[in-house]
Amino acid sequence: MPKTLSDKQAFNAMVLFLNRYYEETKDAGVGRLLSDLQTGLFTDGGTADPAAWEDWERSVNSVLGE
Repeated sequence: MPKTLSDKQAFNAMVLFLNRYYEETKDAGVGRLLSDLQTGLFTDGGTADPAAWEDWERSVNSVLGE
């Protein structure tokens, strides 16, 4: 049975994935991205970087539209 995640859960899963990748590689580009995303979603649903959330939503919508 396929797993279903909310947009917020999927966003946090992406941040966790990138954090683990960064810990293994110390890639500076990934580190910069994580500096904007690291806090994940605030309790009000916002992110440390609202533009990143908008990019995330566009990506989710693109995948769902495939």
